[in-house]
Amino acid sequence: MTGEPTAKPSEHWREQRRHVFGEAAEQYDAARPGYPGRLVTDVLAYAALDGAPAVEVGAGTGKATLSFAAHGVPLTCVEPDARMADVLARNCAGTPGVTITVGGFETWRPPTPYGLLYSAQAWHWIDPATRWSLARAALRPGGAIALFWNDWVVAGEGLEEELAAVHDRALTGVAPHTAHDLRPRSTVEGPHSWVYGQLAADGGFTDVEHRRYESVHERSAEDFVSLLASHSAYRVVPEDVREALFADVRRVVDAHGGTVRLDTTTGLYLARTVG
Repeated sequence: MTGEPTAKPSEHWREQRRHVFGEAAEQYDAARPGYPGRLVTDVLAYAALDGAPAVEVGAGTGKATLSFAAHGVPLTCVEPDARMADVLARNCAGTPGVTITVGGFETWRPPTPYGLLYSAQAWHWIDPATRWSLARAALRPGGAIALFWNDWVVAGEGLEEELAAVHDRALTGVAPHTAHDLRPRSTVEGPHSWVYGQLAADGGFTDVEHRRYESVHERSAEDFVSLLASHSAYRVVPEDVREALFADVRRVVDAHGGTVRLDTTTGLYLARTVG
């Protein structure tokens, strides 16, 4: 449930939303799904690091970090929110080779050329005017960039429509990237995505690829609400409106057996810097 809006967002929009996740750092860590193990091995095979370090942009609480660190990759994690970074540090305690830097990627200066830059569920928050040049500057010649997103839609006859209806009633001009949406975001859709298009058009990258991974996740009504609460679209809604909406969501899910099935697509974009 993440993606670059089709309309160009104002920087106010971007700044407003990119810093709300820390309010729900524990919910984010508990509720958000991880990423397919095959994706991690595919990224590392593509990058062919041969001992070179990697940098993770927008590491959050470490939903992807630990999977890469488990392969022995030396990691620098750049995370702009100190509250998210605190949970990340806790999750990575005792994991060798992980360094955490609190701050925005836009102002971070790489101490060494990296063999891989990856970003999980976060690249759309980086300033569009500078993100691609900053990525190239962080990578060695021929270094790899890997950008990936999970996106899910509610499955189950009637449930998705009822959830969309309670969103319509609760929210004025339904916020983008909520459970109101009934189809995946562009971030997982391949060559038609803004991600693929910008990588291909940049001129500083080559060997652009897109890969998809499918999985199914199930959540109880309460866990589903926690998942929703970890998304920026809900964090910027007034608390009373949000809580009333969540009460309706619980009621609808309970009426459908108390469990939500989430059909999940993970979209991965790969490229190399021009060497």
